Amino acid sequence: MPVPASLAADLVLTSGKIATMAPDGVGDGGGFVQALAARDGRIIALGSDAEIEALIGTGTERIDLAGRTAIPGIVDSHCHPDAYAARLASWELLSPDRIQSRDALLARIASVADDLGPDDWIAGYRLNENKSGGYPTLAELDAAAKGRPLFILRTDGHIGLANSRAFAELGIDETTTPPPFGSFDLHPETGKLTGLVRETAAHLFLDRVHAGDTTASIASGLERVFAEWTALGITSVYNSLTPSKAIQAYQMMKDEGRLAMRVGIIVSGREIGLVESYIAAGIRSGFGDDRVRIIGVEWCPDCSTSGRTAAYHDPYVGKKVAGEPDPNTGVLLYELDDLKDRALSAHKAGLQVMIEGVGDRGIDFALDAIEHCLEQHPVADHRMRVEHCCYVTEPLEKRLKTLGVIDSSATGFMYDLGDAYIANRGQQAMARMWPHRAMIDAGIPAPGHSDAMVCQANPFLALWSMVNRKSDTGGDLDSSQAITPTEALNAYTWLGAHSGREEHLKGSLEVGKLADIAILDRDYFSIPHAEIRDIQVEQTLIGGTTVFSRNA
Repeated sequence: MPVPASLAADLVLTSGKIATMAPDGVGDGGGFVQALAARDGRIIALGSDAEIEALIGTGTERIDLAGRTAIPGIVDSHCHPDAYAARLASWELLSPDRIQSRDALLARIASVADDLGPDDWIAGYRLNENKSGGYPTLAELDAAAKGRPLFILRTDGHIGLANSRAFAELGIDETTTPPPFGSFDLHPETGKLTGLVRETAAHLFLDRVHAGDTTASIASGLERVFAEWTALGITSVYNSLTPSKAIQAYQMMKDEGRLAMRVGIIVSGREIGLVESYIAAGIRSGFGDDRVRIIGVEWCPDCSTSGRTAAYHDPYVGKKVAGEPDPNTGVLLYELDDLKDRALSAHKAGLQVMIEGVGDRGIDFALDAIEHCLEQHPVADHRMRVEHCCYVTEPLEKRLKTLGVIDSSATGFMYDLGDAYIANRGQQAMARMWPHRAMIDAGIPAPGHSDAMVCQANPFLALWSMVNRKSDTGGDLDSSQAITPTEALNAYTWLGAHSGREEHLKGSLEVGKLADIAILDRDYFSIPHAEIRDIQVEQTLIGGTTVFSRNA
């Protein structure tokens, strides 16, 4: 007897290995079922093929997994799709897969210059000097740009390279006082500009290059970004440091039916007055719907380990950069009392507070502000987060646990930037860098994230590093902190959703939750650990609707 249309599923997945990743099954390997049924975008049943067969009607879409593995859609809990979108149209991608030498970098700049007018800016992003022969000199940049203004953003987003024309366009020379918490590097012997600009000084150039961005152009770029990212099994992103133009773009895309991704907005504390406007309007975390939601607010006081600016208690090791302070323990970008006041205002207003801390000194700094919030306004389940939270020493582990703070771990750094971490902090430090084994054993929630496009968005690269404790080149990240494939995937599914108070909606495949699913080309749970980074996503569904199919 056919199932009445009013009771039939819209979609069923059958004959597969479906990892529910429900919290009670993670310790047992993920918790698996053979089949799944969804209706109106949500899961209505899980079980065997025979049990799900009863929900199949004449209009039900059926996906035969034929033994393939399906997992919950990936939740990337800290990334920057808006910044990537803004740069897609006219910036030059200079990542290591394209640029492996200084000569190649300079040749590429010269080629781009040939296609531009004499006053057009050349802008590049994702430069990793550790994999491209070091930083070019100012004279080399000038020659390559052929008189045009040039600005290149390092892969970490904290350091930039400018040429003489770019400095002149902004009225900057050796005598210019840099903005607070920024610097224009000067050569220690000549006192001349080297071309390197750090932190808030780099933002002067970013603001100039991004001045022409519009809500429409960002939205157009986001469509391209999310087409790339859904192909990686990503179904939800939490957009870190989201500025007002991007917030407007997300709302426009949702209204126009163009948003092929679930988006959590982490409001930027960098944009003057933006967080304060949310507080004044009474907007709290959770405002929005299943497609676009306010997750919280964020400040970025700490910097970059690969760029040798993140704050540590002990100085950096390895090769110094000309103009770098000596000794170098990194920098912090806020005064503590100021950050405490900002964070407390947001916390009292019901906005989830997130503060970046990378080095141990930076994490201590973030925890000082969070501890102040909890002393002044105690909240039991506050879920405040330290973003990136890389070098977690044993004393910091105890602080995180005592304060109930989430370790929002930049696991994407492990694969793409791991070699630079080893070079800049030393091999011994890797035992407490992204220490997921210790976090799990201590009961500290530690979701993983890509920080894309600081690093690649592909979650399987980070999962590979979390399990194998190696960088992309095989650099040793200390196997004492290795975790199981299931534990790693939990950091990109349920824990990601938990870090944004959305675990009731996503992060696991359970009845009543959203049917956000990724179908894989091999079994993540049984393949050799070395193969995890080779996994391909064959199909991605958001709310039971296919948004990516490799065979389409």
